[in-house]
Amino acid sequence: MTDKKAHKTEDDAECCRIEEKINKAEEQHAEEDGHDHDHTSKEKSTFQLFLPAIISFGLLLLAIGFDNYFTQSWFTGWVRIVWYVAAYLPVGLPVIKEAIQSIRKSDVFSEFLLMSIATIGAFAIGEYPEGVAVMLFYAIGEIFQSLAVQRAKRNIKSLLDQRPDEVTILENNVAKTIKASTAKIGDIIQLKAGDKLGLDGELLSDKASFNTAALTGESKPDSKLKGETVLAGMINLNTVSQVKVTTAYTDSKLSKILELVQEATSKKAPTELFIRKFAKIYTPIIVFLAIGICIVPMLFVENYVFNDWLYRALIFLVISCPCALVISIPLGYFGGIGAASKNGILFKGSNFLDVMASIQNVVMDKTGTMTEGVFKVQEVVFKADFDQNEILQLVNALESQSTHPVATAIHEFVGEIDSKISLKVVEEIAGHGLKANVNGKELLVGNFKLMDKFSIKYDIDPSSIVYTLIAVAYDNNFVGYLTIADSIKEDAQITIDKLKALGIKTTMLSGDKNNVVQFVAQKLGITNAFGDLLPEDKVNKVKEIIAKNETVAFVGDGVNDAPVVALSNVGIAMGGLGSDATIETADVVIQDDKPSKIPMAINIGKQTKKIVWQNITLAFTVKAIVLILGAGGLATMWEAVFADVGVALLAILNAVRIQRMKF
Repeated sequence: MTDKKAHKTEDDAECCRIEEKINKAEEQHAEEDGHDHDHTSKEKSTFQLFLPAIISFGLLLLAIGFDNYFTQSWFTGWVRIVWYVAAYLPVGLPVIKEAIQSIRKSDVFSEFLLMSIATIGAFAIGEYPEGVAVMLFYAIGEIFQSLAVQRAKRNIKSLLDQRPDEVTILENNVAKTIKASTAKIGDIIQLKAGDKLGLDGELLSDKASFNTAALTGESKPDSKLKGETVLAGMINLNTVSQVKVTTAYTDSKLSKILELVQEATSKKAPTELFIRKFAKIYTPIIVFLAIGICIVPMLFVENYVFNDWLYRALIFLVISCPCALVISIPLGYFGGIGAASKNGILFKGSNFLDVMASIQNVVMDKTGTMTEGVFKVQEVVFKADFDQNEILQLVNALESQSTHPVATAIHEFVGEIDSKISLKVVEEIAGHGLKANVNGKELLVGNFKLMDKFSIKYDIDPSSIVYTLIAVAYDNNFVGYLTIADSIKEDAQITIDKLKALGIKTTMLSGDKNNVVQFVAQKLGITNAFGDLLPEDKVNKVKEIIAKNETVAFVGDGVNDAPVVALSNVGIAMGGLGSDATIETADVVIQDDKPSKIPMAINIGKQTKKIVWQNITLAFTVKAIVLILGAGGLATMWEAVFADVGVALLAILNAVRIQRMKF
């Protein structure tokens, strides 16, 4: 029993640590602008949040009734004032406290100060109902903002539910339940039907079917065969399966996804950064303008009445509150990141949402991006002078030094590696292939550029064969070649069609044979395609596009193409079962390796930017109109309430809309 309690305590501590990391970005936002829209919702229920507003609203309605509709004689003088103060305090006191705290943090001109001055000023000139109403509706707006932020965060936090706290491992064929974080590499996990996998591993069972929605956003079952990689968060659908742990709990793919999403909100889009800087300059200007509206007219207006001009100044303050912009814009980007992650697309920051919205060129790798990256050996064409089986064993041993899909295809074709083969001075030549010494002789395995590099003469025309060719040379003699074929992904054609519909130019860059690249490009309708490229050649091709002042998104594996990823405006990685380096280097990660997610990511970026600018336009337009009316004495506090709280609520509702969109 004690062990269970200790186990539960550890789980709770781990959960708290994860929650703390997820909240870090929002806390940073609060520190930057002095305004945390979620600070109350962490501890209180929705009813508790609304309770002060409900009390204030009830007292205000009764007061207005006593003033205008119910005949009585007692609701005058100090009784009336005390009643309105009682209606004001539940919603006004927290805002005044926030204003004082902001001043202590050297943030004098906050929106809290604006609302405090405006409402206390309304009381000072006897406009009690307006003073209470302004603060009441402002408080209600704050609550809705808190709930909207809370919902957006909850959508992203739901990823946490995909990683179980416990796993069942087999020790001497006996099932034992342990804490997932204590499982070691090499442990055998037993998964029953419906169980979630807690760590990344290798499938030991012959076959299993998994729901991968936690990682990819796809509900379609994914079948895995013995030896294939399975990831934390996948749900076993059918029979009991066994998985050997290959990665530590904290290094699992899902853990890295969570870290990505947590860090994404701290990388702000230019629009968001501009609005924050704007608000810091804009708010003090508004305060001084309000003072000017109150005092300057006494120098020019003949029948100057202080209370009338003070009232106009207070209206001006209420209207000018920048809350609609300060919260709705970050919320729009936050919603965009959440909508993308729900669809298996991970943006590393809201700044990349903005860039994706304006992408003009998508440059893509071929293997693993537009094609499956699952190669199969089609034929072996070796000269009769060589022992085919012996050479294949040597090739298999050398290719085992590589993680390229071609190496996997050769290994599957040849079989187990001969442990008697001794390789020396193994060298990988970027963009060419592999070189090693075997039995005192030089072995070369790669493309025909490798043969040219080492002056190996061959008697075939590589361009005449529309397959990927692996050339082999041994002891300075050309042995022959293997043909390897890859299949085009089922949604590759849809991807290109959608990109063209968006007016985006497409280019394919590959180190594969040019005629293979041209064949795939022609079949898919890709505008420009180039093969036989080294990593530096890809960089030069992308530089040519950038030189035209056009934006570029590069899609690849994010490892071998790291220089191009760094050079492009947005680096997109196919990260479903790719290496951890893929997630580290790219700006956007597509979890299920489906190229159709590329136009989807662009659409999410476009919709997010559209919503953000709708909110900016709405806020500035309404506020400008009511500001002019207020300064001219044509608007009352009630119009001011709409210009502030009404616009803020409309902007928030518009911002959360992206979380419900289907892309």
